[in-house]
Amino acid sequence: MTFREINPKMVEATVVPGQRLFSQRGAMLAYRGEVTFTPNITGGRGGVMSMIGRRLADEDTPLMTVEGSGTVLFGHGGHHVQVIRLAGDTLYVEADRLLAFEGTLRQGTMFMGSQGGVMGMVRGQVTGQGLFTTTLEGHGAVAVMAHGGVLKIPVTPQRPVHVDPQAYVAHHGDLRNKLSTALGWRDMVGRGSGEAFQLELSGNGAVYVQASEEKL
Repeated sequence: MTFREINPKMVEATVVPGQRLFSQRGAMLAYRGEVTFTPNITGGRGGVMSMIGRRLADEDTPLMTVEGSGTVLFGHGGHHVQVIRLAGDTLYVEADRLLAFEGTLRQGTMFMGSQGGVMGMVRGQVTGQGLFTTTLEGHGAVAVMAHGGVLKIPVTPQRPVHVDPQAYVAHHGDLRNKLSTALGWRDMVGRGSGEAFQLELSGNGAVYVQASEEKL
């Protein structure tokens, strides 16, 4: 297990020889042992082509490679940290929410229209997340950042989950997501509830929701 949550805003990573992990640049708080930090442009196991794709999609948050032997404390901006463990599936998350992740994971990008069609693209515009999102695939752990703590909500075929787009952090599993709306005349005249748009996630997996509607 690479990551251990020290408190809601700090995570400790164990670094061992022969294995590497990646973190957002400037996120190291303290470390013990013989550990090196070097700038990285490729990220994960995705390679150069994946890096080019992220850059074109504006999902290329600067990363550094962490190697050696020891332990490292990570945190950034006082944001809450949530560790998510993947067992061969894919995590969908915005690049700027990545605090650190294991080098066993393959990093890539996904066009929002491929999950939810046109409404997937509309979702990207409504949430301010753009037309692409970052993916991490394989076996390993990821530390993501959020405002005010994170709640993991299971999603099953019988029980889809509706999420405020601004509170959405990430999801994984075999899920479909689409933007749903319940616009009425009150919304048109500015007297609605303020909940005109929601993300509907259905299938098998889990969605992570932060305790705030504020972006990082």
